[in-house]
Amino acid sequence: MSSVLKMILIVVLNASILFAGPQDKPDWEGGVPEACTSITIGKNASSDGSVMTSHTCDSHRTRSWLDISPAKDYKKGAQLTLVKRVPYDSLAMPTYRYLPIGEIPQLEHTYGFINTAYPCMNEKQLAIGESTFGGRESLHEPDLNLIDCQQLVRLMLERCETARGAIKMAGNLLKKYGWSDEGECLTIADTKEVWHFEVVGPGKGKKGAVWVAQRVPDDHISVNANGSRIRQIDLKKPDYFMASDNIYQVAQDSGWWNPDNGPLEFVYAYALESRQSYAARRREWRVFDLAAPSLGLHPDAENFPFSVKPDSLITMSKMVAMFQDWYQGTEFDIVKNIKWENPETGKYEISPLANPWMPYDMLPLFKVNGGWGKLGERQIARWYTMYATITQSREWLPDEVGGVVWLAFDNVASSIYVPLYCSITDVAEPFKTPGRTKGFNRDSAWWAFNRVGTLSAQRWGDMHKDVWAVWKPLQAEMFRNQPVIEKEVLDLLKKNPKKARQYLTDYAIEWGNKVVDRAWQLGDELWTKYDEKW
Repeated sequence: MSSVLKMILIVVLNASILFAGPQDKPDWEGGVPEACTSITIGKNASSDGSVMTSHTCDSHRTRSWLDISPAKDYKKGAQLTLVKRVPYDSLAMPTYRYLPIGEIPQLEHTYGFINTAYPCMNEKQLAIGESTFGGRESLHEPDLNLIDCQQLVRLMLERCETARGAIKMAGNLLKKYGWSDEGECLTIADTKEVWHFEVVGPGKGKKGAVWVAQRVPDDHISVNANGSRIRQIDLKKPDYFMASDNIYQVAQDSGWWNPDNGPLEFVYAYALESRQSYAARRREWRVFDLAAPSLGLHPDAENFPFSVKPDSLITMSKMVAMFQDWYQGTEFDIVKNIKWENPETGKYEISPLANPWMPYDMLPLFKVNGGWGKLGERQIARWYTMYATITQSREWLPDEVGGVVWLAFDNVASSIYVPLYCSITDVAEPFKTPGRTKGFNRDSAWWAFNRVGTLSAQRWGDMHKDVWAVWKPLQAEMFRNQPVIEKEVLDLLKKNPKKARQYLTDYAIEWGNKVVDRAWQLGDELWTKYDEKW
């Protein structure tokens, strides 16, 4: 291929990206893609005994800042205002606004938590991840119901200490006040176990919710990647399954399940399209194949096991690597090629126009929508991730030091995770600074990492090596520091718990400021190094 033709192809590719419009409503609401990945680890599947959940908040409409919400006391009879989250485009960048729609009774005491857009962990080491799967549109009833996903996550963390307790509380609240959102999976971990909680609306004109929960075996890994994963359920095994009392009746009354044809399968009754999306199925396969390649799972399979036993115990480094993945080393490598299904022939084809400069945005050229639907295709690492979390809940440690959230901003493939222990009282100032209301802001942590991600995506094949040369040694240093820091904190807790919390707070702030400063410097270095190489 001549250099002129190559240049033409690159121009065509980039033009198709720049001017590509909304392609699939669930994935591109308001022109902003929204889809998240959550990986869960049982305590006997992790290298140190941690129970783990995680979340990539893949939405550039979600807020870019976080803070610490402390434990609070309320007067008896106090009410909690519930709100409706609606897209808001009157500021510099897309965001949401929140409109009051009702009230529920407030508890007299609530737990403190790390207040990300989807709150991620409370002071009792209860941790939650999230992934939207949509479900049947006919089930979505936002007008009669009051509780959406963000609010339910917050209520769980404010009011509960265990995963099972959070699921039971959610069931009670949703039965009374109703689920207003689309189908969601919440991955809920405590110090002993981790569950997947899948919930959909009750149907048009109805109030309530339909939900199911399945526990990940202690020696297994599981994943949700925007697809319902729960199939057959056995409510005679309450250690592994829970469900709403209407789960069978709604499916039968709606004609989605006939008992004469076999057991109910939640995904096929309530979220059939989940099994039609390559964007979901391929990420499921990738997580399981990275964790347990010995299983030889087929990348085009319609279903995978709910969970699998990993070939080796999962470390924090392994978790980070899975979230930084773009199918490198496989036939689906977004940098090297695209395997896509031609809608005209129904056959798979390998694109010859692979672009090593912009691996995350080339799919629209081939009408591959990156989200729901049969032609959906995407990798785990995404350019529109707002922030990502990996959590550790550890039964053998006091809550103050046992619960830790590892948090990264923007695209995980070009970012770094920093530790936020569940007992800290503050975070670095750039973490708390909004980055979307007025546009680009050098005081915002998210913008520091977004700039690195945006720059490096322009020439990913080369630039990611420069980015990783900076972040990987620092990430390894933080992992090495963890047992040393925690030993010091354990000693402090015996003498002065307040000082111990301050020590962890100072540690979080120190590393937060350090990586933000380094991200700004790294962006400058990329500009300088590649200025003559475009």
